[in-house]
Amino acid sequence: MSEIIFQHTPVLLRECIEGLAIRDGYTYVDCTTGGGGHSYEIAKRLGAGSRLICLDRDKTAIEAARERLREFGKKITFVNENYSELGGILRGLGVDNLGGVLADLGCSSYQFDTPERGFSYMHDARLDMRMSTDDELDAYEVVNNYSEDELRRIIFEYGEEKFGSRIASAICSHRAEKPIETTLELSEIIKNAIPAAARIGGPHPAKRTFQAIRIEVNGELAGISPMIRSAVNALVPGGRIAIISFHSLEDRAVKNTFRDLMKGCTCPKDFPVCVCHNKPKIKEVYKKPILPGEEELTNNPRSRSAKLRVAEKL
Repeated sequence: MSEIIFQHTPVLLRECIEGLAIRDGYTYVDCTTGGGGHSYEIAKRLGAGSRLICLDRDKTAIEAARERLREFGKKITFVNENYSELGGILRGLGVDNLGGVLADLGCSSYQFDTPERGFSYMHDARLDMRMSTDDELDAYEVVNNYSEDELRRIIFEYGEEKFGSRIASAICSHRAEKPIETTLELSEIIKNAIPAAARIGGPHPAKRTFQAIRIEVNGELAGISPMIRSAVNALVPGGRIAIISFHSLEDRAVKNTFRDLMKGCTCPKDFPVCVCHNKPKIKEVYKKPILPGEEELTNNPRSRSAKLRVAEKL
């Protein structure tokens, strides 16, 4: 299993390292360590008095990263936890010199490529999709026990799937006969619920619904803003936060949180003086998100939807 993780190709690697502008004497955090690709490049650049905190909610990822980064010894601290808890983690570790934070949102290639994790509509496995196998909620629970209205909502909202109503209805009709247990079983139900004409060309017909269920299972969107705000609160002036997103919902959460943290006075325009005393907390390092170049797209097709946003603490 570890071998698959080690083959994971980190996305926008050079751009992330440049964006973080790593300096000696500071602590850095990789919120989504995964196979350790980004972490390894950060660790290589750690100078005197620097450390790296490797964070991931997936125990298997932490185990693999621990092995991959063994050469860096005590400069690395590993934490098996959700990045939504970043604020508490930093306080618990006594971090007062945070120089940079990186987060690569979404799933790792390892999770998609390991059939038994139940993330992929291309492999047959029990419905699971949990990033942390300690979590109680899994895809089986969502598919078989959520109401039709709840299923419709998450498929529309998290999958941006226009056939969400048809898919939710089809799922409920099938599970009334017997539970839906596997990924391929669910994939077939979704495919048959979508009109044949709409299945010609484009992505796999189950892609959007699987994304929606995965986001619901892992609470992915809910943790983004708390993580960014905790990071910004803890960063030293000049410290940077770099976030890679892979779909519009993630990018929107990052963009909106950055925008909120860049705001100055929020008083009504007709107030003669500022009473909110709100000051901008960050500035954007790049005015537009960084996208993969042609070489990366050729070498790693999974990077095609990646967007990198970088901000600096004021």
